[in-house]
Amino acid sequence: MIKKYILNHIHKKIHNEQEFYKAYKIFFGTLVSGSRLKIINLLRKEEKNVSEIVGALKISQPAVSHDLARLKKCGFVNVKINKNFRYYSINKETIKPLMDLIDVHMSKYCIHIIHEIKGDKRDG
Repeated sequence: MIKKYILNHIHKKIHNEQEFYKAYKIFFGTLVSGSRLKIINLLRKEEKNVSEIVGALKISQPAVSHDLARLKKCGFVNVKINKNFRYYSINKETIKPLMDLIDVHMSKYCIHIIHEIKGDKRDG
């Protein structure tokens, strides 16, 4: 259940229930992309520029730039400019704790799915 204070804050900016769920869909849709998840997890370790992300993940520069634009727009990453480079870092205030929580949840409730896919007979 969503806490009342969160709903009150959101409802000041969103005027109807349809917009509210559309915002949720945009947020969670950001996490659907495998390449965006890889970028998020890479940036959990340290900030990187586009070239460093491209090199580490072996994803094309246009794809990385597109993913970073979506991540930035949705507040998943922050950007700072240093000379000729833009450096991206994970949003430490909200997204880093969220991803840490997701890791805990996945290890407790979802890891069995991986074992099932691989054909392991281990208990989840």
